[in-house]
Amino acid sequence: MVHQQHSDDPQQRELLRVCRIGRAQGLKGEVTVQVFTDEPDYRFEPGSVLYTRDGEQEFEVAHSRTFKNRWIIHFEGVDDRDAAEALNGTVLYGEADDPEDMLEEDAWYPKDLLGLEARFAEGNTLGAPAGQKVGKVVDVIEGAQYLLKIRLDKPVDGETSTLVPFVDQLVPDIDLEDGYLTLDPPGGLIPGW
Repeated sequence: MVHQQHSDDPQQRELLRVCRIGRAQGLKGEVTVQVFTDEPDYRFEPGSVLYTRDGEQEFEVAHSRTFKNRWIIHFEGVDDRDAAEALNGTVLYGEADDPEDMLEEDAWYPKDLLGLEARFAEGNTLGAPAGQKVGKVVDVIEGAQYLLKIRLDKPVDGETSTLVPFVDQLVPDIDLEDGYLTLDPPGGLIPGW
């Protein structure tokens, strides 16, 4: 564990939440973590560096493994159970990937979805006209499953927004360049449809 800032650049790269350190695992400094990333293999590979939110502390992954669907990580310099227990509850962050690389890979972060126009997908199950605007994404709610909060263009019976589970079946296309995503919702999910 190194206590230093991760960048001398005053315009530091954005940090994204990766995990929360849990209990100590064994006697040699390993810890369990609650994972918040879609890329644990990448974020927890040996040599990867994670940071506290303020960027003041760095944690380099010495090694990691999974056991019964849980990630167990050993950080450099955390060599006994007491040191591991002292980290319990610490939330760690990783640097965001390069935006141009992500665009090339057709990848994005949840925050990238904010402000996108939500439209009905072509051939949607409701029979709504393809491309018809539903509303705008105003929030991405984290939980067991991400939910898109969409402010409706045309409120129905006092409903001004709706929550759409963020899954491929319901949100088949995302076009960051043109600023929209498409929806193929079941009946009843979008008020008035």
